[in-house]
Amino acid sequence: MQRLAFKMKLNPRQKEAYKARHDALWPELKQLLKDAGVSEYSIFLDEETNTLFAFQKVSGNGGSQDLADNPIVQKWWAYMADIMETNPDNSPVSVPLEELFFME
Repeated sequence: MQRLAFKMKLNPRQKEAYKARHDALWPELKQLLKDAGVSEYSIFLDEETNTLFAFQKVSGNGGSQDLADNPIVQKWWAYMADIMETNPDNSPVSVPLEELFFME
């Protein structure tokens, strides 16, 4: 099991919209993530900087970041593009984070 973390950027005043959209996560997207080995996925918000911190537990070598070519993921990115910093293909600007400490 690997642990992955990355950060993204939420546009100002979009906390409620972001939470509402994730509270209603599409079942087909949730299943796709599970099928890709993602067993846990949490996203936290630093309201001071609008930085989103994401954490995943993933079996295997993949993760949500490896699903870019999937039409469901591309549709989700388009749906979220108005409330986040995105790349030209609508994918969220995402910066991987290095794990420096882990306690079991």
